[in-house]
Amino acid sequence: MRSMVHNLILAPVVLAAAALTTNTAMAATTLKVPFSFTVEGKNWPAGMYTVEQDSTANLMTLRSKDGSRSFSGIIGPGEPGPTEVRIALKFEQVGSTHVLRSVQYGSQITPRLDKNPKQSMYAPTRLSQGR
Repeated sequence: MRSMVHNLILAPVVLAAAALTTNTAMAATTLKVPFSFTVEGKNWPAGMYTVEQDSTANLMTLRSKDGSRSFSGIIGPGEPGPTEVRIALKFEQVGSTHVLRSVQYGSQITPRLDKNPKQSMYAPTRLSQGR
């Protein structure tokens, strides 16, 4: 009897741990950025970038494919709808420079990343990929 009660208590604990492990490891999405850009004042070259969300800590990470550059930011509810599944990098063009404005991961989005936005000369640019 004691063994059966022990198993009844242990089974939900193991299932909860497995569920947490699966939610933590979200798949990374790769996007191609065809132009150089800046993130928080730092220059990033054109190329392949991965976007990944850590759902347990509400963090998003943008990383160059070669791993030489990385940026993490807080992600939360914002302008995307609750059923949105797209992953998007939103840029503004200021003069000849593209500035990363925000990163959308499904229904979550970062707050505005360029803290002192200058007046944009062109419409915003969006690179996205559906999931």
